[in-house]
Amino acid sequence: MPHLVLLFTPDLERDADIGAVCRDLADTMLEQRDEQGKAVFPKGGTRVLAYPAAYSAVADGKGDYGFCYANLRMGSGRSSLVHKQVGDALLAILRRHFDSVLAQRPVGVTLQIDEGTGQVYDAKHSSLHPLFAKG
Repeated sequence: MPHLVLLFTPDLERDADIGAVCRDLADTMLEQRDEQGKAVFPKGGTRVLAYPAAYSAVADGKGDYGFCYANLRMGSGRSSLVHKQVGDALLAILRRHFDSVLAQRPVGVTLQIDEGTGQVYDAKHSSLHPLFAKG
C-alpha cells in the first residue's frame, strides 16, 4: 500500500493520456513528505492503477458526460495535515490532466482518500520492496 485506483468512463481516453496521468500521480505520491521530512509512501508499495468502466451511466445520459473516480487507499497513522497535503497534490495532478476536458464538456472528477484502519486481513507478497530497501 498505498494504492490509487482510477475508474473512468472510457471516453476520457480520447481526451487524456491516462498512462501519463498514472505516472504523474505516482511521482507526486512519491514526492510527498510528512512533518518530519520522511517520505509518506514507500517506493515499492506505491501503485496507481486505472480502469475504464466497461459499463457506465452518468447523470441523465442526455449529454457527452465523462467521469473519473480516484480512490487512494493507504495505511493508517498519518496526520490530517498529511491527508490534506496529499489530497491537494493529487487533485492538482488530476486537474492538470482533465481541466481542458472539463472546459469542453461536462466531466466529473472525484478524489477520495481512505485509511485502512478496519482491516481484518492485510497480506503482501512482493519482490518490489527489496529493490528500494536501504541497507
